[in-house]
Amino acid sequence: MSVSEKIRNKLIHSLGPERVEVIDESHLHAGHAGAREGGESHFRVLIVSKQFEGASRVARQRMVNSILREELAGPVHALAMKTLTPQEFAKEE
Repeated sequence: MSVSEKIRNKLIHSLGPERVEVIDESHLHAGHAGAREGGESHFRVLIVSKQFEGASRVARQRMVNSILREELAGPVHALAMKTLTPQEFAKEE
């Protein structure tokens, strides 16, 4: 299973999101520190979940970091995230 699939599965299992997008941006960092041969080291995620309601941006990011603890300690060098409630996401559309 690829790193992006692991990230997606863990987020779905833990947060039950209405929407989750996992984008591998490793190709943008080729040759930089932390870039792995073959990619799957730099990701951008969008997560829309009711579980974020009432939580600050920092608290939401901590939730995601906790869920992805193993990946962040290993193959993932960088993770950019956008964490929204369904109401916040609807305003952006």
